[in-house]
Amino acid sequence: MSQQPQALTTESGAPVADNQNSQTAGPGGPLLIQDQYLLEKLARFNRERIPERVVHARGSGAYGRFEVTADVSRFTKAHFLAEPGRRTEVFARFSTVAGNLGAADAVRDPRGFAVKFYTEEGNYDLVGNNTPIFFIKDPLKFPDFIHTQKRDPYTGSQEADNVWDFWSHSPEAIHQVTWLFGDRGIPASYRHMDGFGSHTYQWVNAEGEAFWVKYHFKTDQGIRNLTAEAAAELAGADPDSHQRDLVNAIDAGVSPSWTLKVQIMPVAEAATYRFNPFDLTKVWSHADHPLIEVGRLTLDRNPDNVFAEVEQAAFNPANFVPGIGPSPDKMLQGRLFAYADAHRYRLGVNHTQLPVNAPHAATARNHGRDGYMATNPGGRAKNYEPNSFGGPYESAAPLWASTEVSGPTGTHPAPLHAQDDDYVQAGDLYRLMTADEQARLVANLAGFLAKVSRDDIVDRVVGHFRAADRDYGDRIAAAVKELRA
Repeated sequence: MSQQPQALTTESGAPVADNQNSQTAGPGGPLLIQDQYLLEKLARFNRERIPERVVHARGSGAYGRFEVTADVSRFTKAHFLAEPGRRTEVFARFSTVAGNLGAADAVRDPRGFAVKFYTEEGNYDLVGNNTPIFFIKDPLKFPDFIHTQKRDPYTGSQEADNVWDFWSHSPEAIHQVTWLFGDRGIPASYRHMDGFGSHTYQWVNAEGEAFWVKYHFKTDQGIRNLTAEAAAELAGADPDSHQRDLVNAIDAGVSPSWTLKVQIMPVAEAATYRFNPFDLTKVWSHADHPLIEVGRLTLDRNPDNVFAEVEQAAFNPANFVPGIGPSPDKMLQGRLFAYADAHRYRLGVNHTQLPVNAPHAATARNHGRDGYMATNPGGRAKNYEPNSFGGPYESAAPLWASTEVSGPTGTHPAPLHAQDDDYVQAGDLYRLMTADEQARLVANLAGFLAKVSRDDIVDRVVGHFRAADRDYGDRIAAAVKELRA
């Protein structure tokens, strides 16, 4: 049934008499400044775009639910994970990393994989990627790394020289580079890729016992990827391919899902584990720490408005709930500040009051007031603590367990573990690939590396690949030489 048409109004609610003609001084005269409806429309139009995200600008999102399917209460006291069958509303956002807001979806780039759990103890944000690792291990290097992936100050384009020059000076990136240029570097859709928390996090059970944990979201649709050639064709034919696929699938009732599994490490084991368990460029061996099922993430509702609910969605790794907390992972520690700060810049200090970001199953009670777009839900209540007027008070119950620290302050490199070089896992990943997968990996890498203008950069990069695996580096060197010839 068609709904009864509603009167068009101004933003103040007054009815609009004419939405086709501006007010003028006579039939052919100039416009009048008294036409406040015209000025209101133009001024709002000028401000319809907010600063796009510096990274993860191009994204898609959907609502759904998370249902616990296994008992993990011995590892965490988090209420939303308390028992099988418990369901929690979620909002998930997928994204590319380097591209701008209007960039194509089908490109070789890591994918953001962020999930907001609207739990009864507050919102919990798990902000990861479709890769279990990353290019760098210290947040101090992040702005420099992203600058190499973005447009060059002079040419205004992404430059192979910048990308590979940085990687040539950062051997820790070789593991992630091997992943990115392999078959999983271009997912066929957001539905057909895995997701990872990537970082190490802390879980704490009801007895106060702490564990280190890594999250793995395994796609129930199966892994599907695009070759470089197929991706280039798709990106040109339909830049919105991944967005369109997600919306159409959910509209058709084909609800994508992922099975959440975790790796658990007792806290005491971390100090002597063969790799630094807090190094984002490393993975934990599944033989050492097998995957344990937790639950299923299902997406079944598209946002009604992409701008309001996807573009303005703000995920913050610092949004924890009782039973879950951070680890000493340097990259995670940097993100605990950087994400919230980025949202305050892009969306304003009151971005947490937007419907997509506000708690859905809990109530936010604090003394943050005023600022741009303030709704001030606290009303006339006192805005300080402690107070004698019945205001919210501290719980005295920490969300997570404390971590022991020792030693002098300073700019320290991460402590080395038994197998903590930058090449072991990259070489292991290469050797796990089939011959066909290795051939495609080498071709993808050589095609990009051959665009570098300086031989010293190429030689330095090839040296890193040889250190990971001699055959790996030799094949890349030969392929680059052939392409340049």
